[in-house]
Amino acid sequence: MTGTARLLGIDPGLRFTGWGVIDSTGNRLTWIAGGVIDTDAELPVPDRLRTLHEGLLELIERYSPDEAAVEETYVNRNGSSTLKLGYARGIALLAPALAGLTVSEYGAMAVKRAVTGTGAATKEQVGMMVRRLLPGATIRKADASDALAVAICHAHHRTSRQRVLSGQRLA
Repeated sequence: MTGTARLLGIDPGLRFTGWGVIDSTGNRLTWIAGGVIDTDAELPVPDRLRTLHEGLLELIERYSPDEAAVEETYVNRNGSSTLKLGYARGIALLAPALAGLTVSEYGAMAVKRAVTGTGAATKEQVGMMVRRLLPGATIRKADASDALAVAICHAHHRTSRQRVLSGQRLA
């Protein structure tokens, strides 16, 4: 396995969509950028979704990722909130797919496990490990940290998958 892959991690949300870009070379991870696309809660949902779509397309154009990964939606008690999160997640899946990127999806527990070693980690523990795994990363919001965690999870799964396909031993 050779070469570097640039990975875009996305933590979808209608109010705040976190994003993070890392380079992955084997087991080595390098922070490139991260941030949040925020939408105006006063705007109608279609306008907010357009803001998310345009923001993601701009990031894809600026950072030229090779692949993208999106956190799966969890269902909560508030049906309206879950539906709105689903809208944002749809945009988070569609924008990179339209740009020709392979898009992978990971559940919250898989992301936490990949970054901290346990699926029951707190948001603070995930943030601490993201900073440790990506020295020099500038992270201003938890949503950006979560998106970087998604990218890290994808990097780990991608590396393992490539090793299995090439016949290398994982241990």
